[in-house]
Amino acid sequence: MYELAYDLIIILLKIFAILIPLMTAVAYLTYAERRLIGFMQVRIGPNRVGFFGFRMFGLGQPIADAVKLMFKEIVMPAEANRYLFVIAPILAIAPALAAWAVVPFGDGLVLADINAGLLYILALTSLGVYGVIIAGWASNSKYAFLGAMRSAAQIVSYEIAMGFALVGVLMAAHSLNLREIVLQQSGGFWHWYWLPLLPLFMVYLISGVAETNRAPFDVAEGESEIVAGFHVEYSGMLFAVFFLAEYANIILISMLTVLMFWGGWLSPFEGIPLLGAATAWIPGIFWLVMKTFFFMFCFLWFRATFPRYRYDQIMRLGWKVLIPVTIVWLVVLAVAIVAKLPPWFG
Repeated sequence: MYELAYDLIIILLKIFAILIPLMTAVAYLTYAERRLIGFMQVRIGPNRVGFFGFRMFGLGQPIADAVKLMFKEIVMPAEANRYLFVIAPILAIAPALAAWAVVPFGDGLVLADINAGLLYILALTSLGVYGVIIAGWASNSKYAFLGAMRSAAQIVSYEIAMGFALVGVLMAAHSLNLREIVLQQSGGFWHWYWLPLLPLFMVYLISGVAETNRAPFDVAEGESEIVAGFHVEYSGMLFAVFFLAEYANIILISMLTVLMFWGGWLSPFEGIPLLGAATAWIPGIFWLVMKTFFFMFCFLWFRATFPRYRYDQIMRLGWKVLIPVTIVWLVVLAVAIVAKLPPWFG
């Protein structure tokens, strides 16, 4: 009995050790986005709310936004389905948080080291679309329902390309375990899967941007056409949860990109005699975080750079370009594995 209680406490502490930094990162990713896009557009960005004498940097802005949203009234449409209206944001954010259970932060540094980790990630991330559909339907609004249909079609379309890209990783690593996938990339950055699986890496990254409804794939929020998409009727904390889910998914996609294609926690200088020895003391979680920050920066950079695509262009890209590219490269990969072509598939 005491051992069971002890194990439960340890698991809860591990969960909090993951969720607290994650939610802090989600909050300050919104701040980083506003500051970065402000810099790129020659604007100031948030610079009024701060603490510890650093008011000019606006570091307290995410906290102020959270407090404001907590006190805002949650308004529901009179004919909305009240239960589904509340459940939809939970369905949107829960998979984005639960997926972190199998994400390794180092060799052995993981909450649940399961053999089917990649399958678990695919299963959970595919559930987010239900939150979108339910939000649009439960709102009892034509604008919200139209936005939900557009967003759901886009998510499902790009999930196929993303799934095929991960099949390539599975074929190359011969494992569904995320730790094993990272360890198979040992030997230096030229052994990481971004090189032999370059087309699949690009497809995965583009699909990840589309999956999170980020610019230039944010047609679900085309203001001139459907107001604000599936969450147009939401306010207060229910509205905030949808955006927390979006930014949590950005961090998750960035982390998975690093684990699948960029060597995870492995040092980029591994295998280089002088640099490898000089940086051997740096913990693996440092490299993992730095690589993840780079791809998070790419998500923000894309929003500040690219114009929004038309809906037909988005669907054409997903079905007629990305999916054929993944299928062709999977065939090339299969031939390379069967033929035991060096240096990656011996």
